[in-house]
Amino acid sequence: MMVKAGLKWMFLIIGTTIGAGYASGRELWQFFGQESVFAIALFTILFILSIYVMMSIGYKMKTTHYTPILEQLVGEKIAAIYDGMIFVYLFSTTVIMIAGGGAALEAVKIPYWHGIFLMSTVLVLLFIWGNKGLVSINIVIIPLLIILLLAVLLKFGHHVEGIWKIDIYHQSNWTSAIIFTSLNILSLAAILGGIGSEIKTKGEILFASIGSGVVLGVVSFFYNQSLIQVAGDIMVYEIPLFALLKNYPYAMTIIMTVLLLFAIYTTAASGLFGLITRLKKIIKLPYWGLAALLVITMIPLTTLGFAKLVTILYPLYGLINLYILAALVIYPIVQKQQRKID
Repeated sequence: MMVKAGLKWMFLIIGTTIGAGYASGRELWQFFGQESVFAIALFTILFILSIYVMMSIGYKMKTTHYTPILEQLVGEKIAAIYDGMIFVYLFSTTVIMIAGGGAALEAVKIPYWHGIFLMSTVLVLLFIWGNKGLVSINIVIIPLLIILLLAVLLKFGHHVEGIWKIDIYHQSNWTSAIIFTSLNILSLAAILGGIGSEIKTKGEILFASIGSGVVLGVVSFFYNQSLIQVAGDIMVYEIPLFALLKNYPYAMTIIMTVLLLFAIYTTAASGLFGLITRLKKIIKLPYWGLAALLVITMIPLTTLGFAKLVTILYPLYGLINLYILAALVIYPIVQKQQRKID
């Protein structure tokens, strides 16, 4: 029972993280690239710790949205600032996911705006089942996405000599791990705050945090090492993943485009879920009604384009979130000291 629940939360966490930016390779290339093996290892450790702390707070306080987690981490006054910041963050990153859907479909000759409207429609439909639809779709899609993505990366690497070798003397990019981890913190805080009341045991938390961190760390390593080999082609592609697929049969491009769309979809759905759980106390509409209202306001902003949105907003959010990441890292130490005093 614990393992089943842990897997459910693990896939929800991975589904929130592997979206348009990550699955396409754009986000990984933005932060890592050359000399980044240690950076990816550090990211894995920081990610596991952050997830464990947030889930533990949610479990202890039986949360239904993200505000109590923020208040525990940074206090009520600063939490009020981050509350607004999270809302803007979730809103803009969901716009990025919808734009990513349009960009992914463009790669297979489907017009950009057709992809935008398709993504918007299926997002609203998902919330007819409330949050159960979100959890269920992650359990189905994420394992398939990870298996196929790893298969592509390993097959690509099979033909490149020395691609997986680690040069321990040249690892200057390790600081990128801190900003890369902090980039993902706010969206995960919003999701994990929304399911805190549904976590039943501490075992689920341990399983989900370690499992999601290790999976993302392994995929990030293989993906980054592969992208280094096609660095010269990445500027040509809106979605770097397609630089790896250029010598594959066209059918593989179609398959990966569909899976990329699903990855984008699950992250967009997670962002909407975070926004909906926060708005539900203020606007008395069903889940799907709030989803429709939000999506309608997002569509005009997708005109900025996927790559431009990732390039501008992701590093900015990574820097803003550093304070939250620092609070997550020191939280267990502070709690231990308080218990000694008590």
